[in-house]
Amino acid sequence: MNTTMNRARWAGPAAAGALLVALTASLATPAVAVAAEPTAPRASPSGANPSAGGASAAKLPPLDGAAIRRALPALPNADLTSALLRVSGRAGALETTWGSGDLVTGRPVDVDGRFRIGSISKVFTATVVLQLAGEHRLDLDAPVQCYLPGVLPAGWPPITVAQLLDHTSGLPTGSGEAWGDGTNAWFVEHRAQSATPQEVVAGLAGESMRFAPGTAQQYNGMNTFVAGLLIERITGHSYAHEVQNRIIRPLGLRDTAVPAADDLRLARPTARVYLTVPGPDGGSRQEDVTEQSPWPWAEGGLISSAPDLDRFFTALFEGRLLPRAQQQRLFTVPDVPNRGNSHCSTTPDGNGGRACMSEGLEHVQVNGVDLWGKTGSRPGYTNGVFATKDLSRKIVYSLNPTGVGGANLSYVFALANAVFPAAGS
Repeated sequence: MNTTMNRARWAGPAAAGALLVALTASLATPAVAVAAEPTAPRASPSGANPSAGGASAAKLPPLDGAAIRRALPALPNADLTSALLRVSGRAGALETTWGSGDLVTGRPVDVDGRFRIGSISKVFTATVVLQLAGEHRLDLDAPVQCYLPGVLPAGWPPITVAQLLDHTSGLPTGSGEAWGDGTNAWFVEHRAQSATPQEVVAGLAGESMRFAPGTAQQYNGMNTFVAGLLIERITGHSYAHEVQNRIIRPLGLRDTAVPAADDLRLARPTARVYLTVPGPDGGSRQEDVTEQSPWPWAEGGLISSAPDLDRFFTALFEGRLLPRAQQQRLFTVPDVPNRGNSHCSTTPDGNGGRACMSEGLEHVQVNGVDLWGKTGSRPGYTNGVFATKDLSRKIVYSLNPTGVGGANLSYVFALANAVFPAAGS
């Protein structure tokens, strides 16, 4: 469910063992038969923030469409069936795709189509919680146990709402995320399987805290499941209702939805997605998993599109969704050690370094450019949305890997370095 990015320099092999660990896919899968060249970039609206200064835009180089197209190989290949990239902002805009949107029909990738955004869903969840704080309906520095009595195991120390959002809670992962054997074949067979949020959080029973709340940061989807339950308890409405009425409808996000856990459909997808599984003859075949359960819910179950994610993050960064005090928290990273969190680590074991996540966003640096955003994955999808704080450059990408472990990090590195090239390159 979870994907990773790294705050340390996103530009070199030294960090490759730790960066984007959950994006790594097997390179041993056989090549598919269809081949397709990347499409030419398409002009797109900048969506620039008129109130932001121009300093960041002045530092960013012009977009090099040819270099960006070369960042990924001709697709499909053994690792990816397709990909899309949307870049917008005052410093340049383009849209491009690679590969085939359907291995059967050969249709092109739809850059405006819908895809499963995975852990980018967490930003929607955090936004709603921060809105509730701005409405004085909850206190971010109050224990979540006060709002959700009996949900977390008795005897655990107080965990504040803010510590859920910035992953400093110390919660264990529980048993709800440890489904199956981690293989493509298992997921293909069980892709309709689902669990309720209550069942997922109940997996914490019998577990031990990872560390004292507030003393370290460790990225953990369990935090966001609890935050989703908190939204429902405070508002008296479903999580889907709150996201729809607070974000989707006001911003006119026509492609964004919180589907029910048993709703496997994905209307107008960017591309059909496939996993490579063993074939009956000892070879392999591509299995279509576009239809799958969105059971990760508030943690990773949302569906959206590149234009919608661009619009959402633009509104969020411009302060149109949050009061000033909560907006500041969105761009504030706690000064605590990183523990076992590959998002922030520069070492293969996921340790070392400092925290890199705020109460809703990840802070990363690509060739000296500071970016804020979020990654997200589901089987068949490796996604990301990032922007400079002044919105001079925004990127949305969605890669379609053939393994449940996600896309090999080298592909994401290549895209990042093409959009944010090193000085003099």
